Amino acid sequence: MPDPTAGTVTAAELPPGGGFLLAEVGAQAIDTPDAFTSDQREFYRAARKFAMERVVPAADAIEAKDFPTVRRLLREAGELGFLSLDVPEEFGGLAQDLTTSALVAEAMTVQGSWSVIYGAHVGIGTLPIVYFGTPEQQARYLPRLVSGEWVAAYALSEPSSASDATAAKTRAVRSPDGKHWILNGTKQWISNAGFADVFIVFAKVDGEKFSAFIVDRDAPGFTTGAEEHKMGIRGSSTRALVFEDARIPAGNLLGEIGKGHRIAFNILNIGRLKLGVTCVTGVRHVIEISAGYAKERKAFGRPISDFGLIREKLARMVAQAYVGEAMSYRTTGLIDRRAAAGGAAPGTPEYERDRIAAVEEYSVEASILKVWGSEALSQAADEGVQIHGGYGFVEEYVIERIYRDNRVNRIFEGTNEINRLLVPGTLLKRAAKGGFPLFDLARKAAQAAEEGVPAAVPGRLSRERRVAELNKLLFGYAAGVAVTTLGAGVGDRQEVLGALADVAAEAFAVDSAVARALQAAPDPVAEACVKLYAEEAHQRAAQRARAAVLATLPDPALAGPALAQLRRLVDEEPGDVVAWREAIVGPTVELGRYPLAWA
Repeated sequence: MPDPTAGTVTAAELPPGGGFLLAEVGAQAIDTPDAFTSDQREFYRAARKFAMERVVPAADAIEAKDFPTVRRLLREAGELGFLSLDVPEEFGGLAQDLTTSALVAEAMTVQGSWSVIYGAHVGIGTLPIVYFGTPEQQARYLPRLVSGEWVAAYALSEPSSASDATAAKTRAVRSPDGKHWILNGTKQWISNAGFADVFIVFAKVDGEKFSAFIVDRDAPGFTTGAEEHKMGIRGSSTRALVFEDARIPAGNLLGEIGKGHRIAFNILNIGRLKLGVTCVTGVRHVIEISAGYAKERKAFGRPISDFGLIREKLARMVAQAYVGEAMSYRTTGLIDRRAAAGGAAPGTPEYERDRIAAVEEYSVEASILKVWGSEALSQAADEGVQIHGGYGFVEEYVIERIYRDNRVNRIFEGTNEINRLLVPGTLLKRAAKGGFPLFDLARKAAQAAEEGVPAAVPGRLSRERRVAELNKLLFGYAAGVAVTTLGAGVGDRQEVLGALADVAAEAFAVDSAVARALQAAPDPVAEACVKLYAEEAHQRAAQRARAAVLATLPDPALAGPALAQLRRLVDEEPGDVVAWREAIVGPTVELGRYPLAWA
C-alpha cells in the first residue's frame, strides 16, 4: 500500500476488513497520529480549547443534570462547527473525514457525562439521517441538529431485548388513512432522552419488519419516563421512551421498511469505533492524573513514583495508550481511504454511500476497538484509584468519578460479550461466502505448527515483528481447530468465539503498534511501549488460543496433541521487562503526563 500521506488509493490496494491477520506486519503502511494533517490538528486544538474553557468549568452543573446548561454548551459547540463534522455542506455541515471527526470526539473527552451527551448527539443521533435520510428529511433535521437548536437521541434497546436488538417488540402499523405510522412499545436506556428533540427509533412494521423512524418529541402519544439514577455518567440523561398509539408522519420512515438492521448496526459500528478512540483518550487522562499524584505523594520518605509497583502500573498505561492510538487511527484511516477510493466528492450522497460501505467493511476492527479500548480504560482507571490509595475512593479526587464513569463503556454500543462474538463470527461468515481467506490462514498456521516457524528477521523490533506474526498464527490455528471440529456449530459456542476474539484483538494491537513504530523515526520510549505491550499481549494471546482449543476439544486425548502443536507458535524468549518499563516511566513521571503526545 502506498504511503498513507500520499493521497487517494484504489479499493483494491486497501486490505479487507480483518486484513491485519493476513499481511506481514509493516508490509502495508498505516495511518497513525504521527501523520495527522495540519487541518486535523487544528480541529483538535480548537475543540480541545472549547472543551477546557467551556465544558470543564461547567462540570458540576453537568453532573447535576442542569440541562439548560447542557443545551447552551451544545449550541456553542454548534456555532463553532463541532456538531457538523460528519454532515454535508448543503445542510450546514463541514463534510470532514472520519479521522477528523474522531479527533474532535477525543477533544471532547474531558468529562464523562459530556462525552456521552456530545457523542450521542453527533454520532448515533445525527448520523442515521446523514446516511439514510431522504433529501427532505435531511433538509428538515440536519441544519437544526448541526446548529445545536435541536438535540438528537438514538433508541434501539428495549427492556427485554437490549443485546438482541432485532427481537424488538415495539410495533409500527400504518394508520387507516395512510398518513401516519402508529407506534406502540417501550425503549430503554436512551441517552439524551430528557432533553432531546429528535429520536431515531426502531420498531417492527406489522410486528415483523425491523425498520427505523424519526420521531419528534412533540409526537402525540409519545412520552419519556423518569430519569435513571446511575452509578456513573450521572450528568447524562437516561430515560425510557414510551409509545402509546404514538402518531408519526408517514414521511418519517427512515430508510426502507425491513432494512432497519442496516441502519442500526452500521451506526453502531461508528459508535463502537469512536467509543474505542475516546477510551484511549481516557487512558491518557488517567496517566496525567496518576503520574502527577505519584510525584507529589510521599511514603517512607520518598515519592511513590519511585516505587517499582507504581512505576509498573504507569508504564503499562502508557504502552496501552500508544498501542490504542495506533489501532484507532489505523482504522479511521482505512475507512477514510476506502470511502475516498470511490472518487465521489466528500459530502455528496455517493460519498456517504461509499463511507457507510467502508464502515461496514471494517466492522471487525470497530468491534475490537470497542472491546479493547473500554477494557484498557477500565484497567487504567482501576490502577489509577490504586495509585491514589484511599484518596482515590473519595469524590474530591477526579479519579473516583472516572472510575465510575468508565464502567458503562463495556455495556454501551453492544456489550463487550456481543462484540466479542461479532469479531470471529463476521470473519467466519465472510469466509463461508469466499470473502475472507480464513481457511487459508488456518492451513498456514497448522503447517507452521507442524514444521516450525521461521526465525526472527534482524532489524528494529525484530522480536516484536515475529511475535506479531505468531499472534496471527495462534488465531488461525485455534480457529482452524474450532471450525474443523465443530463445523457450523462453532457459531453457537460463545466460549470458543470469545477466546478467538481475544486472540484477534491482540493480533491487531501488536501488528498496529509495531507498524506505527517502524514507520516513525526511532524513539526509545515508543519502542519500549511496543516491546512491553507485545511481550504481555503474546502471553495473553497464547493463553486465549489455548482456551479456545480446550473449549473445542474437551477430551484430553484430543486436546493434548493440538496443544502441543499450539505451543510451537509461542515465543518464550525472555525480555528485559524492567528496562522497558524504566524507559517508559522515566519521562512519564518527569513530564507528569503521557510522554508520546502528538497534539
